Amino acid sequence: MTINIVRRQLQPQFPTTNILPNRLLQIYATRGITDEQQIATGLAGLAHFNQLKGITLAAQYLADAIAGQRKIIIVGDFDADGATSTALCMLALARLDSQNHDYLVPNRFDFGYGLSPEIVEVAHQQHAQLIMTVDSGIACIKGVARARELGMEVIITDHHLPGEALPDAHAIVNPNQPDCDFPSKNLAGVGVAFYMMLALKAELKLRGWFADKTEPNLAELLDIVALGTVADVVKLDHNNRILVHQGIQRIRSGQCRPGISAIFEVAGRKQGNLAASDLGFVIGPRLNAAGRLDDMSQGIECLLCNDIGQARQMAVQLDSLNRERREIEASMQQEAVKALDSLQLSEQALPYGLCLYQADWHQGVIGILAGRIKEKYFRPTIAFAHQDDEIIKGSARSIPGLHIRDLLEDINSRYPGLISKFGGHAMAAGLSLPVSHLAEFETAFHLVAEQWLQDKPLQGAILSDGELDDHELTLDFARQLKQAGPWGQGFEEPLFDGVFNLVEQKIVGQKHLKMQVTTQSGELFDAIAFNVDTEQWPNKQARQVQLAYKLDINEFRGRTSIQLLVDAVDLLDK
Repeated sequence: MTINIVRRQLQPQFPTTNILPNRLLQIYATRGITDEQQIATGLAGLAHFNQLKGITLAAQYLADAIAGQRKIIIVGDFDADGATSTALCMLALARLDSQNHDYLVPNRFDFGYGLSPEIVEVAHQQHAQLIMTVDSGIACIKGVARARELGMEVIITDHHLPGEALPDAHAIVNPNQPDCDFPSKNLAGVGVAFYMMLALKAELKLRGWFADKTEPNLAELLDIVALGTVADVVKLDHNNRILVHQGIQRIRSGQCRPGISAIFEVAGRKQGNLAASDLGFVIGPRLNAAGRLDDMSQGIECLLCNDIGQARQMAVQLDSLNRERREIEASMQQEAVKALDSLQLSEQALPYGLCLYQADWHQGVIGILAGRIKEKYFRPTIAFAHQDDEIIKGSARSIPGLHIRDLLEDINSRYPGLISKFGGHAMAAGLSLPVSHLAEFETAFHLVAEQWLQDKPLQGAILSDGELDDHELTLDFARQLKQAGPWGQGFEEPLFDGVFNLVEQKIVGQKHLKMQVTTQSGELFDAIAFNVDTEQWPNKQARQVQLAYKLDINEFRGRTSIQLLVDAVDLLDK
């Protein structure tokens, strides 16, 4: 398969007092950096919490509850963002000397997502007087109404896009709600929760709360903020890059939660030189596995744990759940690909949207499945699994250029009653509907997706920062790139392309292609491509390849060297 590499267009470089290579300045420029302040990662550059609409009122409600020792219950979500949001608030409230707080995470198999009326009843049974949602709530109109009927106060902290109507909460903190002027609309749920705790601390300070006690430093919790922000794959705008950078610095220096250290240890990874991507690929999936297959409280308790020994035991359990999740996911993916292949669709005949369902699929991993199929076929994809005998839940993943939540809203407006409920973001969304509506929904999804995607390219392009010269293929430049981040969603890690001579190739770990390649001038480098098609590789006739790759630093048996992390490989001498 020929890879489609598109090189980023050159942009005017910004003036700087820092001594930076021209190549790095150009990389920054192509990612929208126009001045030196935008690459600063100090805490002084964070937007102030008072720019969030509703946050002062929310802080006053919380402060009143703490002062009156009223029962506060945090209601979270069952993904990594929800887990980190919940853990952060539990830890912050304890540091702020709250004496009566606890948390609830709806089990996805029993309660579904968010502040449902059913989970409100559970909170009421636990004597909640104030409910604060994290990473959810903006669409939970019925749940908030039920909480009010039962005499509870409700504070919503969320980052998801609101619908036409907002819940009747006592206070709402969400950068995406109408008339909110907060400059970063890309905060993860844990970012909103962190700002909420900053505002609460400021409100308590105004009331003299710390006159006879130590004022806590909530920046100590930025390791958790960084983890949730990266794991939720939100755009790393300037504000989020500051949060992630500061959290990564704490993790690298060992000043992080024992649970984070324990998960790295169990995964066999060193935290001293981690990159932002390690939070998304190492810790995030292990936290998510708890919510997908069992109970997210296991992940939350690991983050809350103060004892490294206990944290290791919890990390082992999370690792085991993640292995089980991978096995289930792999089986489901094989079934989905087999079903699509049986249709014998050519690339030109693929529908504009893919809608997948199998009665025995596990609802905990349909989001991952939709993402994998989307990547393979480059089509917006929805995978469905049963919630109960009558209702199915769908997890949607989209491609650049199609806002999947807005597409679902379009379907909902054209076909009233077809979808029971939906919500989400531009690239990911969730929905539920009766299984009896599935065929009609699939027809509507194909029709509307076709209308939205007409005249748009339906082939994934690899955006490259160009070809590196031999003098740039160095450890020094690789280290500069690593320090220039954090890289992530919307601020992509630099990726380069080039033609190399293939010296050696072999499969390792069942489906990873380990290579040795040389530049045209003879410089030798190790390279590895993950999850290759083993029917195509290794190819003993291959002599020359085109690679799209990232520069990585490999440490093995005391030796430090450059390694090319290959995103795509194409055989040139066909």
